[in-house]
Amino acid sequence: MYNVHQIPGDCPICGEGMIITKLHCPHCDVTVEGRFTLGRLAMLSPEQLEFVEVFLRCDGKIKRMEEELGVSYPTVRSRLNEIITAMGYEAPHVDNEELTPSQRRQVLDDLAAGNISSEKAVELLRGDLP
Repeated sequence: MYNVHQIPGDCPICGEGMIITKLHCPHCDVTVEGRFTLGRLAMLSPEQLEFVEVFLRCDGKIKRMEEELGVSYPTVRSRLNEIITAMGYEAPHVDNEELTPSQRRQVLDDLAAGNISSEKAVELLRGDLP
């Protein structure tokens, strides 16, 4: 059997986006050459792809994601917005949304557990939700 590797989305040398130039079928030995895009999902890091898989497994329900990942709503929302931006879309922005006391506590718990950076915690606590 063939060794199959994950396609890198960015060039390991210069960091620019990669393209596929050759596709091969090992079954019938057909090769197709051209310039093929990787698609938007290839722009995501392995961690972001894992998050997308959890999102799909949870039917896109943020409450279920909170439970599965053990993080707060603001953290799920923030990671989701980072993925939206990484895929080249504009993430929704909510100005100065007030956190409930339990959401604020969860942000601090996420910070203490190392799930978010101190900068992200400050953003979330200020209400600067992406």
